[in-house]
Amino acid sequence: MPTVHVYMIAGRTPTQKESLIRQVTDAVADSLDAPPANVRVIISEIPKSDYGIGGETAERLGR
Repeated sequence: MPTVHVYMIAGRTPTQKESLIRQVTDAVADSLDAPPANVRVIISEIPKSDYGIGGETAERLGR
C-alpha cells in the first residue's frame, strides 16, 4: 500500500486539501500501477512559526 506524506505550511482550504489528495492519489496510482483504493495520502500542516525557509520562519517572511 503506497503511502505519501505531504508536509506543508498550514492555511489551505479543505477544498484545496481534497484536491491535493485526489491528484496525488491519481499520480501514485498511475506511476506505480496500483489501485487508487490502496493509495494513502497523509497531510501534515506545519504552523508558519514552525516552518523555516532560508533561516527565517515562514511567518516572518510573510508566507
